[in-house]
Amino acid sequence: MHIIDGNNLTVENSVNIIKKGLKLKLSPASAKKIKASRKLVDEWISKDEIIYGITTGFGEFKNVKISKKDSGILQHNLITSHTAGVGEFIPDDIVRLMLLFRINSLAKGFSGVRLELIEFLIKFFNSCITPLIHSQGSVGSSGDLSPLSELALAYIGEGKCRLNGKIYSAKDALKKCGMQPIQLWSKEGLALINGTQMMAAYTCFALYDAINLCKLADIAGAMSLDAMKGIENAFDEKIHKARPHKGQIKCAANFRALLKGSAIMKSHDHKIKIQDAYSLRCMPQVHGAVRDTIIYCKGILETEINSATDNPLIFSETGEYISGGNFHGEPIALIADFLSIAISELANISERRTARIVDGSLSGLPRFLTNNGGLHSGLMIAQYTSAALVSENKVLCHPASVDSIPTSANQEDHNSMGSIGARKFYKVTENVKNVIAIEMLCAAQGLDFHLPLKSGAGINAAYNYIRKKIKHISKDGILNLEIEKMNKLIMEESFLQTVEKTTGKL
Repeated sequence: MHIIDGNNLTVENSVNIIKKGLKLKLSPASAKKIKASRKLVDEWISKDEIIYGITTGFGEFKNVKISKKDSGILQHNLITSHTAGVGEFIPDDIVRLMLLFRINSLAKGFSGVRLELIEFLIKFFNSCITPLIHSQGSVGSSGDLSPLSELALAYIGEGKCRLNGKIYSAKDALKKCGMQPIQLWSKEGLALINGTQMMAAYTCFALYDAINLCKLADIAGAMSLDAMKGIENAFDEKIHKARPHKGQIKCAANFRALLKGSAIMKSHDHKIKIQDAYSLRCMPQVHGAVRDTIIYCKGILETEINSATDNPLIFSETGEYISGGNFHGEPIALIADFLSIAISELANISERRTARIVDGSLSGLPRFLTNNGGLHSGLMIAQYTSAALVSENKVLCHPASVDSIPTSANQEDHNSMGSIGARKFYKVTENVKNVIAIEMLCAAQGLDFHLPLKSGAGINAAYNYIRKKIKHISKDGILNLEIEKMNKLIMEESFLQTVEKTTGKL
C-alpha cells in the first residue's frame, strides 16, 4: 500500500509501485485540500463567474462563454475531441505510471476536482485496468493532451482497456471490476488532461533503468579490463581527488572494489603496458559524468511528478483561481534530451571496449573469442550489433526540445516536444541495455581464457552469476538468443545484489 499525498513520489518508489502491483490510498490531508478547492469551484459556478476551462471554451475558444447547464457536456466533449493519437500503443507499465502521476498531481488539491473523482481514479488504478493509449500526438505543452485524453476516455466508459491480459471495451472492463463510468463535472475534464504525465512516465521508467545501467556499465568495463589484462593505475584515488567530480570519484572507487584481489591483474607486468586505451583508462571520467547527469535530472523529474500541472489552479487558502502554464513540458523536454545524450555515452564507450576485446591484435585473446576461428565466427557479429545500436542512438539523440510548432491557431505558440524527447530517451535506454549485455557476453568469454586465474571478488561474483545461466560459447550457435538471455540476466535485481554483496553499494 502506498499513501498518495501529492508530495512523496520518487523515481524508485514510483516504478516499484507499478512493478510490485502496490495499491494506492489517499491521505486524509489530501482529501481535505481537495474538498476545499472543489467548494470554491462550486461557489464560482453558482455566481456565474468567467473562469477559463470551467465557464469558457478551451484554447482559441477561451472567449466563448459556456452555460452552467452545459458545463458537464463541455468536459465530456473535451475528452472525446482531444483523443486524436496515432501510432503504437504505450506499454502497459507506462500507462499505469501515467495514471499514478495524474492521481498524485490531483491529490495536491490545486485542481478543483471532486473528491469522488480521485477516489474513482484510485479504484481504477487498484483494479489494474489499463487503457490502450496511442503513443504519438502530444506536442508536450498544453500537457500531453491526446494521450491523457485517451487515458481519461476509459473513465467515462469509452475506448478500450486491458484487464487480466485480455482486451475489453472500457465499459465492460469497469463492469468486471464493479465500477460504472463516471460523469465528469465542471473543471474535471481539463484537470485530467492538462499535465506532463505521459512524458514524465516514459522518462521515469527509462531513468530507473539508467541508474542501474551506470552500475552495470562499471561491472562490464571492469570485466573487460581484466579480460584484456589492463592495468588499474588509472583508478588510483589520488588522480580522482585531483579532479573531484562526485560521479568520477564514485566510479573510480567502484573499479577498485570490483578489481580488488584479481589474480589476473597480478599475473602481468604493468610496467610494460604503462597505460590503456581511453575506453578502459577513462571509464571513471565518462561513466562518472553520466552519473552526475542522471542525479541532476532525477531531481528535476521528482519535482515534476510531485507538482500540480493543470490550469487554472485553485488556491483555497486565498480563495483564488489563477491561470498559468504549469502544463508546459519544458523541464521534462530538456532533461529527456540531456539523459538521452548522457546514457548513450555508456553505450558508445562500451561498444569500443567490445570492439577491442574481440580484436585479438588488441586484446591478446583469441580472435573473436573463439579457439576455432575460421570454422567458427565466435562473437564477431555481436560487435556489429553493438555498433548498429550506438549508431542508431546517435540519430535518436538529436534534441527534440530545440523544435517548436505552434498549435491552436497560435494561441499555443511555443511547444516543448517533451513527449517526443521522453519516448526517444526510453528507446535509447533499451538500446544501451543491449550494448552493455553484449559487452558482458564478450567479457565473460574473455575471462574464460584466463582460467584457472580468477578476477577480483566483485567481478567473480558477476562472472559466476552469468555462468550459472549462460555457458561459454565453444561453437557457433544462434547468437541473438545469447544476447537476449544476457540482457534479461543483467536486469534482474538479484544480479546487482549479488555483486554488491562483495563490493558494497556501487
